[in-house]
Amino acid sequence: MVFIVTGQSGSGKSVALAALEDAGFYCIDNLPPELLDNLLQIYQQGDIQAQGIAISIDARSPEPALRDLPKRIEKLKTDYPQLAIQSLFLEASEARIVARFSETRRRHPLSNRIENLVEAINQETELLLPMRAQADLIIDTSHTTIHQIREDISRRVIGRDSSGPSIMLQSFGFKHGIPLDSDFLFDIRYLPNPHWVPVLRPFNGNDRVVIDYLEQHPITHKTRGYLRDFLSNTLSELVRTDRSYVTCSIGCTGGKHRSVYLVEQLFDDLRPRFDHLIIRHRDLGNL
Repeated sequence: MVFIVTGQSGSGKSVALAALEDAGFYCIDNLPPELLDNLLQIYQQGDIQAQGIAISIDARSPEPALRDLPKRIEKLKTDYPQLAIQSLFLEASEARIVARFSETRRRHPLSNRIENLVEAINQETELLLPMRAQADLIIDTSHTTIHQIREDISRRVIGRDSSGPSIMLQSFGFKHGIPLDSDFLFDIRYLPNPHWVPVLRPFNGNDRVVIDYLEQHPITHKTRGYLRDFLSNTLSELVRTDRSYVTCSIGCTGGKHRSVYLVEQLFDDLRPRFDHLIIRHRDLGNL
């Protein structure tokens, strides 16, 4: 198995590469795109003994090579179908990337050409758009810690077989921002909000008191039924395609009560039909 990791500087590519290395992958950071074919030939010949290889490519590569990278990857997928090549793209919000560079005091890779950090980030984002469009999996790390990035890579990427796509059901809060890596996004802020019941406010959607409160309202059961039927039918069709990853995000205001509850219920509903189903509560720990 081969993973090509691209994305914005400061989005967590090094963390993702470290997680893959810990899992037994042979990892190379900032490989020139022109050498991809040679590396895959060596790996296919068995000269690299590892579970797989992971290659990080970023904005330090020459612009012409970056522009050609999506076509190069598609050709490699055709030339080496047995290697199960997949491309991962990591990204984060501008504000989060600025904060990370400030915290680590690192220089942006484009800072030798562009002094202003925000301008460098924007230039890199535009430069990487074709790679984002071509990626098999996009991971938004704006709201995740280093440990959570490693967990996402472990759960969604490492050890996944080819019998079906990895399907993530994700709860989130709109007030913390929309997850940009969503394939499907549902807004359930119309459901009764436990936040406005003072005794329920400290609890979350996994707690029995919140579950009982939500389930006393018919609209909760209707919404669960609508989403269960839609996702069951849609995901069944996607399983027949060559999609490797699907992310379904369900949002309420804070990401603590309603969306957490509904993701848990849908997980129970859909788990018998789909083998690679996982859940994530993005904002459960946020205030």
